Amino acid sequence: METIEKIKSQIEQNAIILYMKGSPKLPSCGFSAQAAQAMMQCGEQFAYVDILQNPDIRAELPAYANWPTFPQLWVEGELVGGCDIMMEMFQKGELQSLVKEAAARNKGEQEA
Repeated sequence: METIEKIKSQIEQNAIILYMKGSPKLPSCGFSAQAAQAMMQCGEQFAYVDILQNPDIRAELPAYANWPTFPQLWVEGELVGGCDIMMEMFQKGELQSLVKEAAARNKGEQEA
């Protein structure tokens, strides 16, 4: 599977997905740590991809997303942004709402 197809598939199959360095429990950079912490505090399940273990995705995703840095949060197929945007949204309560609403919508879809 081509890398771009793999990225598209991951984004389509996961309502909430975080591309990061490391894992939520063992992040490998400060920005990924902050992003994962904010996501965990939202209280919903989310998928993640460790770009350090996936150099093909690390190389291709910035061009696909038109976003040069990691982490990258995608919700329902849309790029939300990186660490700074996530933290700003979290402080305003917007990230929690976005994540909870997406999780609720997608739980409903899975049960149907």
